[in-house]
Amino acid sequence: MGELDTINICVPTPLRKNKDPELSYIIAAVEVIRNHIRAGQLIILESTTYPGTTREVVLPILEESGLKAGSDFFLAYSPERVDPGNSIFHTQNIPKVVGGITPRCAETAVFFYRQYIDNVFSVSSTDCAEMVKLLENTFRSVNIALANEMALTCHSFGINVWEVIEAAKTKPFGFMPFYPGPGLGGHCIPVDPYYLTWKARMKGCEPRLIELAGHINSQMPAFVIRGMADALNEKRKCLNGAKVLALGVAYKRDTNDVRESPALQVLLGLQEKGCEICFSDPYVPQITINETNLNSVTLSPELLQSMDLVVVLTDHSKFDYAMIARFSPLIFDTRNALSDLAQPNVYNL
Repeated sequence: MGELDTINICVPTPLRKNKDPELSYIIAAVEVIRNHIRAGQLIILESTTYPGTTREVVLPILEESGLKAGSDFFLAYSPERVDPGNSIFHTQNIPKVVGGITPRCAETAVFFYRQYIDNVFSVSSTDCAEMVKLLENTFRSVNIALANEMALTCHSFGINVWEVIEAAKTKPFGFMPFYPGPGLGGHCIPVDPYYLTWKARMKGCEPRLIELAGHINSQMPAFVIRGMADALNEKRKCLNGAKVLALGVAYKRDTNDVRESPALQVLLGLQEKGCEICFSDPYVPQITINETNLNSVTLSPELLQSMDLVVVLTDHSKFDYAMIARFSPLIFDTRNALSDLAQPNVYNL
């Protein structure tokens, strides 16, 4: 490690059970670096965290080595920005935000990233750079919560929320479409806003909108299960004992990432209500639900016909939706994946 010129820290930053930040991975990584740090090295934290982590946690540990940031070594924060499954934006063409402990630290980090990233944007401090990532992900959390709440509201009026969104996005200004779904997933958006609210409360702020968004998004798996129950009831069937096939368990289409996936919460809820569950996902071969291992099944007309209900939880592009619509007796579509097929056996979120 002492031979390296640059060290980037990219470790998990999960939440504790009480939704407080868990920094043990960052601290462990920084302590290892401290034991091997040498003059001239550039250390960059990329893990998502609350404003002040680099300055308040990372810096003191590294300076226990006797070296000083800005003169002996360089310390910066630059949030990771990726969009799994995106074929257009990748590491090179996604702009990089950088903040340094000192101006010299920032300049060194900017120079490093410009070797392989097209656009590097420098901000005044590590605290600012840390807040940038939290704003980006909180923005998505809040707007997805609005879309989910609109879905709940439209349902109560008997209005198709997907039609409403499609019409609203024809406005060329002042509107950005976000879409409802079975809940919020991934390692960032369901977690990161709580890093901000935790730190904000320490500063005497009450981030009510952010916390409410988290609450709304967390209610969606239960709403999906209720919708499935209503769909079955119209066919004179009930959830208890129903054979249910879930299409997609990754948190996002065309990826294999199941971290915090709402699909797992839906399947767990269905299992607890007595359903016989199975799933199909071209990217995820196996999952565990309540200590039960489930293997992905191959879709076929015979399998679809044998189900009481098929639920679309992740709208992977590899699914043959025409076959699914044709042979499934009943479908609950949480992603509007079958909107072009207009089948009477399809119920939307």
